[in-house]
Amino acid sequence: MRGLSVFISEIRNCQNKDQERLRVDKELGKVRTRFKNEKGLTPYEKKKYVWKMLYIFMLGYDVDFGHMEAVSLISAPKYPEKQVGYIVTSCLLNENHDFLRLAINTVRNDIIGRNETFQCLALTMVGNIGGREFAESLTPDVQKLLISSSCRPLVRKKAALCLLRLYRKNPDVVNVDGWADRMAQLLDERDLGVLTASMSLLVSLVSNNHEAYVSCLPKCVKILERLARNHDVPQEYTYYGIPSPWLQVKTMRALQYFPSIEDPNTKKSLFEVLQRVLMGTDVVKNVNKNNASHAVLFEALALVMHLDAEKEMMSQCVALLGKFIAVREPNIRYLGLENMTRMLMVTDVQDVIKRHQAQIITSLKDPDISIRRRALDLLYGMCDVSNAKDIVEELLQYLSTADFAMREELSLKAAILAEKFAPDLSWYVDVILQLIDKAGDCVSDDIWFRVVQFVTNNEDLQSYAAAKAREYLDKPAIHETMVKISAYLLGEFGHLLGRHPRCSPKELFSIIHEKLPTVSTSTIPILLSSYAKILMHTQPADPELQNQIWAIFNKYESCIDVEIQQRAVEYFALSRKGAVLMDILAEMPKFPERESSLLKKAEDSEADTAEQSAIKLRAQQQTSNALVVSDQRPANGTSPVSHLSLVKIPSMSTNVDNISTDEGLTQSNGALTRVDPQPPSADLIGDLLAIEGPPVPSEQTVTPGLDGVTDIADGAAIVPVGEQTRVVQPIGNVSERFDALCLKDSGVLYEDPYIQIGIKAEWRAHHGRLVLFLGNKNTSPLVSVQALILPPSHLKIELSLVPETIPPRAQVQCPLEIVNLRPSRDVAVLDFSYKFGTDAVNAKLRLPAVLNKFLQPLQLPAEEFFPQWRSLSGPPLKLQEVVRGVKPLPLQELANLLNSFRVMVCPGLDPNPNNLVASTTFYSESTRAMLCLARIETDPADRTQLRMTIASGDPTLTFELKEYIKEQIVNIPVAPPIATSPPQPPPSAQPPSTTATSSNDPVALLAGLL
Repeated sequence: MRGLSVFISEIRNCQNKDQERLRVDKELGKVRTRFKNEKGLTPYEKKKYVWKMLYIFMLGYDVDFGHMEAVSLISAPKYPEKQVGYIVTSCLLNENHDFLRLAINTVRNDIIGRNETFQCLALTMVGNIGGREFAESLTPDVQKLLISSSCRPLVRKKAALCLLRLYRKNPDVVNVDGWADRMAQLLDERDLGVLTASMSLLVSLVSNNHEAYVSCLPKCVKILERLARNHDVPQEYTYYGIPSPWLQVKTMRALQYFPSIEDPNTKKSLFEVLQRVLMGTDVVKNVNKNNASHAVLFEALALVMHLDAEKEMMSQCVALLGKFIAVREPNIRYLGLENMTRMLMVTDVQDVIKRHQAQIITSLKDPDISIRRRALDLLYGMCDVSNAKDIVEELLQYLSTADFAMREELSLKAAILAEKFAPDLSWYVDVILQLIDKAGDCVSDDIWFRVVQFVTNNEDLQSYAAAKAREYLDKPAIHETMVKISAYLLGEFGHLLGRHPRCSPKELFSIIHEKLPTVSTSTIPILLSSYAKILMHTQPADPELQNQIWAIFNKYESCIDVEIQQRAVEYFALSRKGAVLMDILAEMPKFPERESSLLKKAEDSEADTAEQSAIKLRAQQQTSNALVVSDQRPANGTSPVSHLSLVKIPSMSTNVDNISTDEGLTQSNGALTRVDPQPPSADLIGDLLAIEGPPVPSEQTVTPGLDGVTDIADGAAIVPVGEQTRVVQPIGNVSERFDALCLKDSGVLYEDPYIQIGIKAEWRAHHGRLVLFLGNKNTSPLVSVQALILPPSHLKIELSLVPETIPPRAQVQCPLEIVNLRPSRDVAVLDFSYKFGTDAVNAKLRLPAVLNKFLQPLQLPAEEFFPQWRSLSGPPLKLQEVVRGVKPLPLQELANLLNSFRVMVCPGLDPNPNNLVASTTFYSESTRAMLCLARIETDPADRTQLRMTIASGDPTLTFELKEYIKEQIVNIPVAPPIATSPPQPPPSAQPPSTTATSSNDPVALLAGLL
């Protein structure tokens, strides 16, 4: 190999790139000549020349010959030639190269042979390339090596990594069906090298189908216990005193793909390990040890958040992160801030995070801009009503010294926080004016448009806002945006400041006119409108002021800008007509209640800062094609807090659905004009339900009905469909699955041979968060996946992250945000469709966002219950109805039934032992927290009838809750179904408002739950 050493030395001695290229070209020509006379080459010479080709390739030069010689060395009988053949082939050739087909048989012979060295070489090359043909030909042999008890750990470790690469590249080819038991056996391995490689394989497997590997979950916990106790861990796998940190990280990551841990002993053991990790991690001087221990720690934090641990452990995590954000090492501070931002997803620890507010604010002044950005994200996420004032003031103070790269984001977030959590409107106006004054270039027009809307809609704020605008105009140099808002406010409301010399019309005109030479063309129309308004409010007329303003109008009548010219001409003509000017330039009418465009801008940044667990991060990589039907979200997942309204006491009759979400002010051709709200649109759901049926689809189209057997909807906001050719049948009864999910927060909503749709839900007050689990059960992708939410008018629903294609054996998650606006029993519908091969499947599924999900059980004592009961006297707040034809139930079973719907029975309150008294709290955006009371009177002589009385402070809520409880009681099946044939469809589909009776009721499942 002396020739190779000399060549490398000559390359290093080259003075410039041209010399190096000449030397490389000379050597390539020499190698090419020798390869043409291949018969005269010895294996040693061929090996030497192939090494030179690899070195030249690594220098960045193209090597377009000699590939066949490299591949031919794989079949050499001696190790040196075989080694260079495998190494050069894996570096020079990609998975689609034709020459690789020539080596498949040789590679397979090496894998199944007895020579362990050759096995390792072959496995390493296949693991590096991972082609489809390798996967089809070699997967069974690699799997046999992995589970073979006769192979050395080194070979099995390489087999696990090779199988991992093949599975990642070709999951549809690599058959892992039935591998759950084998993976569980591999996790019992004592050799940590094989165990680490097997854990990497398990992480990939559970990321696509975690349900099949539930048996591996307790084994993963045992591995963590073994490492945490440093039991049977060889010294070579201990890194700076930490037992195999890589294996710990991989194991915790695998556990994050399982939704929950059911076994209490396993869960207890896991939390003990996590507690040990949290307690035993601290910052030391050794950087390498810090890196390893923090890798384990932050993965443990992610697992704690994923498992929704108890508040005590969550608080301990926050306290540990609080130490990290105060250390000198910048990387540790960054990770502490980032993970504390993730902790904001956990509602119970937000108060604990607030204790570190001072240190987080200090991080805003860190020299590292990445740390400053993380601190800003964290402050933005942790802000609520209690600390909004302090945080916004700190952000305004920091704005003066902030980098220009951060000012735009900082300004937007400060404006959003001020609007979300303002204690009063005057403070909000102060904040926005300070924001414009300190960072005018970074403040968009949307921000000052919003201030104008608030001031216009609140009369007691108008004089205050005008006075503040007058103060800012006294400054010698202000930003043009400040000129715009000040001129507008003084023009509209300057007359409210009285006749003080500093606030007289002449003085207001003078101070505004001083700014005219400094502004751009887009601002002049606003100033002209202010002059006209000031002239209108000057009564009696001031001839001197009038002549000054007329002179300005005359000057701009010939302006080249059409907008300025038109305004000048019209204002001059109107001002000469006296009373006409008063009518046309009257005060702006109040703006309708609408959502701020600033909150829409914040959604993307909120999605970035509220990072998800491992499964959710994987789902976020999918492209969404779902229809977003609402864009209002709860703030930070915290308790319900109202955003600023345009008016202080908005009318409860305002139809939010019929309000345009565009801002009420827009700038067109430089002029500030009003945009009228869009006319109310027809109810989308009502229109859909009025349709007799969709067009008859092709024979390949499949529309599973509500009950999984028939195509007839049962009157719960489902679109009726006609008779169709059935190609794909749902597995199980869809209606029964829906009824079960009405009682619990997780389970399967729909399943057929191709896909399984599961749901996991979380409900807080009038906000709900559902996650749809879309799992592809086959080895081919599902394409043309589409999802559309058809929400009733009382729900605001936003669906996102629905991929157009679901990969084979993969599961994606699609979050769903729900806001309950008012009480109603209508049900939202998920219109879901996809294609598999020639089959097109369309399922219209009810979502379990029903009335009882927004109830919070409440048990009142007698001294609180009866005063409330007496205060709600008579219809419509208290309704009573005799319900007949119910199934006779013992009183305790009836009480359990009410409790299952979150209507809490209060025992011992009613003196009659045959009666039940219950209470609950209903949450919606219109009612907020509304107390609901119920009384059920039964007749011991006739259990088939009862009298029900429902009372609340809202008439609609009283009626809807009464009807809901009545439906559940009436629909209890008289006897459990014993027929084996499918249930017959009802004679006709009921309208959405009709109470549908069905034998497939939540109570059918309730008997088993109780």
